[in-house]
Amino acid sequence: MSPIPGSGLAKGLAVTLRTMTKKTVTAQYPDVQPELPPRSRGVIGLFEENCTVCMLCARECPDWCIYIDSHKETVPAAVPGGRERSRNVLDRFAIDFSLCMYCGICIEVCPFDALFWSPEFEYAETDIRELTHERDKLREWMWTVPAPPALDPGAEEPKEIGAARKTAEKLAAAEADANTPPGATTPPAAATPPGAATPPGADGAPSAGGDRPADESGPASGQGGPA
Repeated sequence: MSPIPGSGLAKGLAVTLRTMTKKTVTAQYPDVQPELPPRSRGVIGLFEENCTVCMLCARECPDWCIYIDSHKETVPAAVPGGRERSRNVLDRFAIDFSLCMYCGICIEVCPFDALFWSPEFEYAETDIRELTHERDKLREWMWTVPAPPALDPGAEEPKEIGAARKTAEKLAAAEADANTPPGATTPPAAATPPGAATPPGADGAPSAGGDRPADESGPASGQGGPA
């Protein structure tokens, strides 16, 4: 079926008329800050304490905009006769945001959670050379990183939390055993009230003569009768 002549013009005018009747909304920036999505890609914050200078982020960056300098330090042995170890110490961590394309690869490949997305976006400069930010500035942006979203109540417990919980339980059990006096026994789960008779066979031991049921006239099994 061929279109009706002038139908396209009528549809366009209808869209124009609907738009003309709506109120114009203007974002009053910078007086009013915009509401950003929770996973906005503004800048990259550095949590310096977690960085081990593995250089993985710099190697995987497609723009080569991450600059890292470090040196090695010798760590003394923790115990007498032990071996000295060496560790990397971070000297410089800088990101050139004039080259960064905000792909997030560096954040994804970091094995120690040292890089995070921050929604901060107000860092424009008049000189392009000022867009290379050192680790002090990257550390300041860490305080603007939003908290991670809550886990699904039905989700599986993370392996790290499960391992930490089991370790804490083992340490608590070992500490309880160490604080138990020698020869002391662990109290039963349900304590018997004072003055109450213990039911026969409740603890797996044969009952004494005074604790026999009323319908038993003979001696209990394994017990000698009265002389």
